[in-house]
Amino acid sequence: MSPLQLGIYLNSQYPEDQDAGQCLADLVGQVKLVETLGFDSIWAGEHHLTPGFHFFPQLALLSHLAAFSGEMAIGTNLVLLPLHRPVDIAEQVALIDLACGGRFILTVGQGYRPEEFDAFGVPFEERLARMVDGIEVIRRLWRESDVDHDGGWFRLRGATVRPGPSRPGGPPIWIGATSDRAIKRAGRIGDAFMATPNDDNTGVRRQLELFASARAAAGLAPAAQTGRMLEVFCHRDGPTARRLARPHLLRKYAAYASWGLTGSAGEAASSAGGAADEDGFEALAANRFVIGDPDEVAAGLVAQYREVGVTHLAMRVAWPGSDQADTLACLDLLGREVLPRVRAVLA
Repeated sequence: MSPLQLGIYLNSQYPEDQDAGQCLADLVGQVKLVETLGFDSIWAGEHHLTPGFHFFPQLALLSHLAAFSGEMAIGTNLVLLPLHRPVDIAEQVALIDLACGGRFILTVGQGYRPEEFDAFGVPFEERLARMVDGIEVIRRLWRESDVDHDGGWFRLRGATVRPGPSRPGGPPIWIGATSDRAIKRAGRIGDAFMATPNDDNTGVRRQLELFASARAAAGLAPAAQTGRMLEVFCHRDGPTARRLARPHLLRKYAAYASWGLTGSAGEAASSAGGAADEDGFEALAANRFVIGDPDEVAAGLVAQYREVGVTHLAMRVAWPGSDQADTLACLDLLGREVLPRVRAVLA
């Protein structure tokens, strides 16, 4: 099993009344801090047309942040691949991979919000076929020259991407999924699996096992990495950590529920009474989030590796409405106290 890598998922969604320029500067400040503290990676996500919020375009944002990322890996979590032309994604990612020295991770998924597909003029029912064909196109463009391709959705004649990515064959392509059928498919066509933050630890462990068994059944070697996006917040005082994170996470998961989130996370989010509902938050966070003082957080991160089976965490420590000072304090505490403890225990 690969060593545990600890990265930061950057919140790029902000209330629409916040100054976008300052929000971007705040993200640069976060990246500069985590780079000095020795984190392993930074990640960003993608959504479009989020009422009441602005959402920084993912690849443009990561391209900007690459200048401040040092030796960290840079990852998408995730690209809504059916919304895009694979040639465009192959070209943009190749350039960012060059900028970060061959440490890019491309994570893709189908998407689930019909309004995003309507806005891009892509039929919602075509998203799976477009994603599968798109992955094949991207891989071929990174590995071959003069590519001819006709997969039913995308057609190429003599296509070559220049400049190509830093590493031979291009970055690994991870796949995010939630249903059993999609996870099995990811095992057959993806280089690694990225679990969402919505399922609990038991559910993520089962997902990783399902992905691994699908790879084995397809005659593929075990994946080098297993990923998970995880809600994390750390403060020297555990109750204060939960108090600071609670309103943001309850609002975030209420939004997920309104977008169609199902399962135990959707049920807990839907039943929570509001941003101050302590019992509702505890039900949502139990066995799912890692929030508390340094001892609690270090133990929770070690458990992600030893008990769940995750080898690369994308830790989300800020959400729409989070205070920059609280975020920086959390990152500093994670970097100076929690990461060294975790790495010492797992060494």
